[in-house]
Amino acid sequence: MIPTEDASARKREIEEKLKQEQETLSFIRENLEKSDQQTKGMVSILSSFESRLMHLENSIIPVHKQTENLQRLQENVDKTLSCMDHVISYYHVAKDTDRIIREGPTGRLDEYLACIAKIQKAVEYFQDNNPDSPELNTVKARFEKGKELLEAEFRSLLTRYSKPVPPVLILDAISVDEELEVQEEVVLEHLPEAVLQDVICIAGWLVEYGRNQDFMNVYFQIRSNQLDRSIKGLKDHFRKNSASSGVLYSPAVQTKRKDTPTKKAPKRPGHDHDPRVKHPDVLSEKHGAASGKDDVLDVEIDSYIHSISAFVKLAQSEYALLAEIIPEHHQKKTFDSLIQEALDNLMLEGDNIVSAARRAIMRHDYSAVLTIFPILRHLKMNKAEFDSTLQGTAASTKNKLPTLITSMETIGAKALEEFADSIKNDPDKEYNMPKDGTVHELTSNAILFLQQLLDFHETAGAMLASQETSSSASSYTSEFNKRLLSTYICKVLGNLQLNLLSKSKVYEDSALSAIFLHNNYNYILKSLEKSELIQLVTVTQKRAENSYRELIEQQIQIYQHSWVKVTEHLTNRNMPVFQPGTKVRSSSRGGGLMIRTSNNQSLSVLQLKDKERQVIKDRFKGFNEGLEELCKIQKGWAIPDKEQRDFIRQAQRRVVSEAYRAFLHRCANISFTKNPEKYHKYRPEEVEEMIEKLFDTSA
Repeated sequence: MIPTEDASARKREIEEKLKQEQETLSFIRENLEKSDQQTKGMVSILSSFESRLMHLENSIIPVHKQTENLQRLQENVDKTLSCMDHVISYYHVAKDTDRIIREGPTGRLDEYLACIAKIQKAVEYFQDNNPDSPELNTVKARFEKGKELLEAEFRSLLTRYSKPVPPVLILDAISVDEELEVQEEVVLEHLPEAVLQDVICIAGWLVEYGRNQDFMNVYFQIRSNQLDRSIKGLKDHFRKNSASSGVLYSPAVQTKRKDTPTKKAPKRPGHDHDPRVKHPDVLSEKHGAASGKDDVLDVEIDSYIHSISAFVKLAQSEYALLAEIIPEHHQKKTFDSLIQEALDNLMLEGDNIVSAARRAIMRHDYSAVLTIFPILRHLKMNKAEFDSTLQGTAASTKNKLPTLITSMETIGAKALEEFADSIKNDPDKEYNMPKDGTVHELTSNAILFLQQLLDFHETAGAMLASQETSSSASSYTSEFNKRLLSTYICKVLGNLQLNLLSKSKVYEDSALSAIFLHNNYNYILKSLEKSELIQLVTVTQKRAENSYRELIEQQIQIYQHSWVKVTEHLTNRNMPVFQPGTKVRSSSRGGGLMIRTSNNQSLSVLQLKDKERQVIKDRFKGFNEGLEELCKIQKGWAIPDKEQRDFIRQAQRRVVSEAYRAFLHRCANISFTKNPEKYHKYRPEEVEEMIEKLFDTSA
């Protein structure tokens, strides 16, 4: 049960809430009524506005349409007037552009091209709208005139600003600084930047509107001439510098360039060190040429090698320039034409070198092959870059360098083979033989030639390999080439040895013949060892060094045998025999001999026969005369090698001195003559001094 008080309170609370809700409901109803009234008022206003708007629209639209028509008419009039002005302007183009066209594009290319563009539009207008009008012919003629002046300006700019590249700059471009890991690139600027941009602009217009390729012909003719002049200027630079100071390289880089490009391999431009080749006259059968001729030849070789490198560098630079000016689809053909003159001149010069070498070989002047080696090596080292530069040119252009290389390899191999044959067949002429038995000119020439081949051993090996037809030759490996060169050197040395043996027979004295062969064999051996030729020889002949030592020893023994006719007088053969420890002297009567003991007691008296006394006299006499004769003769002979000369002297002095001392000891107590000083002319020391003066004309 809920208490009565609580129920009453609850009831009062509910009644109060109900009253509040009723009041709220009444408020809402009042607001709804007001809203309905306002809505009805707004609808009435909008209906009135709509009515008035429709009335206004019905009044304005006709006016608007009339205005729009008037505006359209105005625009049409303006457009018509503009078109009329535009058309009329075409009739005045020739007059308006006359002064600028006549004065040409020089100094105001942009303005000139703008005038040309106006003329071109006038031509197009008349062609499309009035092809029979006289104005068309006028503007056409003006357009052609403008195009001609543009072509003339193109030619003028190229002619005026294209200059040969200075030799100093070319040498800087092709040189290699060994001390720098990253090489400084030398930029060859053929045209000033402003001029280049004008040329590019004109070329672009001529390509698009000129309708012909005449300017491309103009371009390659002018640039080809400058390329050729640049290379010729480099050659002149070499000749002038060699004549004045011998300095063959750019003074601008003297502090960083260690050598001329020829001396890099040739470094020759971009390659390994190339020792300067000398071409001694002794290699030729024609003697007496001035040494200056060799110096000139060296300069020509350096000049040609530098020209090859310069051509590659300049051609690359020309192609970079051409690529900015000439359309892409015409670049290769234009480049091919551009380089032809310079390339043909270089190839002609190379062919002349080959022809000169061929003529020299016919004269048996085998030194001519030495001019080919540095050039051939440089050509082969640069062939890859050469081919890359000429990529895209005609096959006949790309084949020029390989053809020249093949010609040089062929003539070089021929010279090598004929040189080997000439060594074998060199005539045995007495007047050409050294009187003192020294090293023959043929030997020194042959060794000098082989030593110079050592500087170009890879080139020489490849040259010989190029003439091989065997399957193993097709690989052209470095080892194969090395074996071929070793075989060739051994062939030359073998031919030389055979010829020296033949020449030695010219000497009537076998001892002088032995000295001659000894000197030549020793010279060959020493030269092989000093020049490291021996390493090449031992590739195919392992015992070459020992073989020459054996030959040298053999000739020493033959020479020593010549002294037998002196020392044979000092032997015991046919000598009177006496008891050891006795003294033999001549008797006062009739030459009898009395033998006494050491205590001076007389044992017996021996009578020396005249024949026995004469034997002793003849021995002394034979020895003295033989010694004097040999010393006199052999004093004029020569052994250039001091070590060998001293060795032979000492060996001979020891043999003769020992035999002479033993002979004197045997004859010391024999009184075989009343004038002993007549026979005993030399003391052992004097004999040794005489032998010590052998092979010395100044003694």
